[in-house]
Amino acid sequence: MDLRLGPTSRARIVTGREEGLRARVDRTVGQAVEQAMERAPQAEEAAARWVERTRPVWSWLAVEWRRLGTAAAVMLIVGLIVHAMFGANGMVIYRQKRAEMQALQKEVERLQKENNQHVDDIKALKSDPAAIEKEAREQLRYARPGEYVLVSPDPPQKPATGRAKKDN
Repeated sequence: MDLRLGPTSRARIVTGREEGLRARVDRTVGQAVEQAMERAPQAEEAAARWVERTRPVWSWLAVEWRRLGTAAAVMLIVGLIVHAMFGANGMVIYRQKRAEMQALQKEVERLQKENNQHVDDIKALKSDPAAIEKEAREQLRYARPGEYVLVSPDPPQKPATGRAKKDN
């Protein structure tokens, strides 16, 4: 009777047939280890040749590491400064956006004043008889009895000077 909770264990008792398989795997692994041991001297020789070939480079790096580190730090700082000035969110773009924002704020203020003026005109036209009379006289050209309305003709258009060049 199994009283365990959860999934059953995957552990099993090894039968005789699986023992033969395990022995075969052990033999194969043993052969691979023996081959690796035979190749170890060749690998050591290759590593020694590589060390001898690269020794001048490592010696030079050991002597010049401070200069290289300083040069790398300077290059990093210059790169960061260039990025901060001319990058996607750099100072140049920031100043352009700031000027654009100020221009838009001025435009909003102008439109707000214009809107307030129109609201005041609407209120006056709804309640002030003098404003209503003024608009009637100017827009509709109404006059009181006994008054005359003089209308001046539109100014003539300027004649063409012929200075425009034709592109043919």
